[in-house]
Amino acid sequence: MSTRTYTVRIEPAEEGGYNVFVPALPGCVTQGATYEEAVAMAEEAIEGFIEALVMAGEPVPAEPQPSAPLTAAVRVRSPLAA
Repeated sequence: MSTRTYTVRIEPAEEGGYNVFVPALPGCVTQGATYEEAVAMAEEAIEGFIEALVMAGEPVPAEPQPSAPLTAAVRVRSPLAA
């Protein structure tokens, strides 16, 4: 297992709640009813996204340094990529 940190962009959704985007992992998106739930859902989404990449034999993008402005950084544990 390795530990990685990813920047997440959390934006208010028009219909309420928050949308979450992970710029370093295109296509990794989620949402939450509250800001706190959005952060928790981001962690879960990133872990699942990375797991799917590893299972498919795809490289796992690393974010060399969180980008600014920093909305939230989420640290996840992931299986080692081949």
